[in-house]
Amino acid sequence: MKHLFFICPLLLVGIMVQAQTPTPPAKQPVELRAGRMQAQRNPAANRPDVAPQFPGGAEAMSTFFQQQVKYPEAARVSNMAGDVVVQATIAADGKLQNPTVVQSLSPACDAEALRVLALMPAWKPATRKGQPVAVLVRVPVPFGNSKNLKVEQGKPKFE
Repeated sequence: MKHLFFICPLLLVGIMVQAQTPTPPAKQPVELRAGRMQAQRNPAANRPDVAPQFPGGAEAMSTFFQQQVKYPEAARVSNMAGDVVVQATIAADGKLQNPTVVQSLSPACDAEALRVLALMPAWKPATRKGQPVAVLVRVPVPFGNSKNLKVEQGKPKFE
């Protein structure tokens, strides 16, 4: 009976500690950004050495969006501006596959963003040890006036 008196509190403490242990958050896909790629000593098997690139770089992609995106009338009337963030896979051949909207602006803008991504030319694919590999990327498709468009600049190189 004395032993039971000492064991019960220990069991309760163990159960309480286990119940309060936080669960790890779900892993988010790696978002590749210009200037954020760096060689790693022991890279993961699925991490590329070189990020995929739109033909002509970020400025060419901004120009592509300015030429192709047709601002939906419903969004124009409500004066809506912002980005629709689309997640897609850049395959080993450079083509966009399985685009899905991650951050919505409006249903009309989402549909337009998916339409424009279907028109995109093939990218220069990501490479790992010189071999092209498929990579999951997030692409912001801008809507609104042109002053909202931003081109991400790489880090300046000093000589």
